[in-house]
Amino acid sequence: MTIRPNVLQMVPYSPGKPIDEVKRELGLERVIKLASNENPLGPSPKAVEAVSMMLTQMHLYPDGAAFQLREALAQKFNLPMRQVVVGNGSDEIIHLLGQIFLEKGSDEIIVGDPSFARYDAAAGLADCVLTKVPLTPDMRLDLVGMAKAVGPNTKLIFIANPNNPTGTMVSRQEVDALIASIPSDVVVVLDEAYFEFASGADDFPNSLDYVQRYSNVVGMRTFSKAYGLAGLRVGYAFVPEVIADAIDRAREPFNVNILAQAAAIAALNDEQYVRDTVELNRRGIETLESVFREVGGTPFSSHANFVMADIGRPAKPVFESLLKRGVIIRSGHVLGMPNCVRVSVGTDEGLEVFVEEFRTVMSS
Repeated sequence: MTIRPNVLQMVPYSPGKPIDEVKRELGLERVIKLASNENPLGPSPKAVEAVSMMLTQMHLYPDGAAFQLREALAQKFNLPMRQVVVGNGSDEIIHLLGQIFLEKGSDEIIVGDPSFARYDAAAGLADCVLTKVPLTPDMRLDLVGMAKAVGPNTKLIFIANPNNPTGTMVSRQEVDALIASIPSDVVVVLDEAYFEFASGADDFPNSLDYVQRYSNVVGMRTFSKAYGLAGLRVGYAFVPEVIADAIDRAREPFNVNILAQAAAIAALNDEQYVRDTVELNRRGIETLESVFREVGGTPFSSHANFVMADIGRPAKPVFESLLKRGVIIRSGHVLGMPNCVRVSVGTDEGLEVFVEEFRTVMSS
């Protein structure tokens, strides 16, 4: 049998090591995971209650149109329901955007470098051109460079804002300039997975404003981070109607499961939980930035729920030493940033463990 060569050239996504796996491999009892940007508070209690009430209906197919979830999103964000789509995580929405826009091998996606790996996967699966634009010296997406890279075959520009893995943000003025300088048939995807952590910034470019003004902008968000539902996989997007129609034609019939829909509706209404999450995150960012500076590192300005820092030495040995001590972080060596580490915000107690072990490793 013959598998498409472009598929075999794709690199499988590498998630952070699971806690149980590290415990088994290293014989550890205490493991702190600060690698996957998960919500340290756990899921919203309202979401847990909603899932519990739905358990007896697991034998039923979910609502294929996710009507109640899309209605709740439309009401919360004051957008017509026909412009709201949901997916099995925002990963699926990225995949579907690739499916509906990329047709020929010469079609092009433009992304930052480094940025979220699933953009690369959309290009790889379509066997199209992937153009990567390096970050600016202050580790932010270079929107001027991305605009200059646009050519006659460019179909999609992905802007992760804040960017993953750096946590840095681009401003409203920068997004305005990019959109004004590119053809109207190039789709700009504003991926706001960390929206709740960044939206307080004065110059944050809220994707909703752009979707309402332009016919070529998609705003994408998730329930995985601030809403604490990473394990249930629910993403959503604000899109022009024509794109919503195309996604509806291309997606799987029941792409968001029955438990996920119930949990997302409940979590959406748990505003206190989100406020608590954002406050915990604020304290955590301060803690991480402080310890990185203490050891002579340079943290990048983060508007997400993690901090990436240049620690001034190879990161892989630091990652490995911390792993042996029961602390899981991300090493930048796999991202072409060999002296950088990325650490997710954890509970206050979890960060205390990290700080202690990190100081020990960095002083050895």
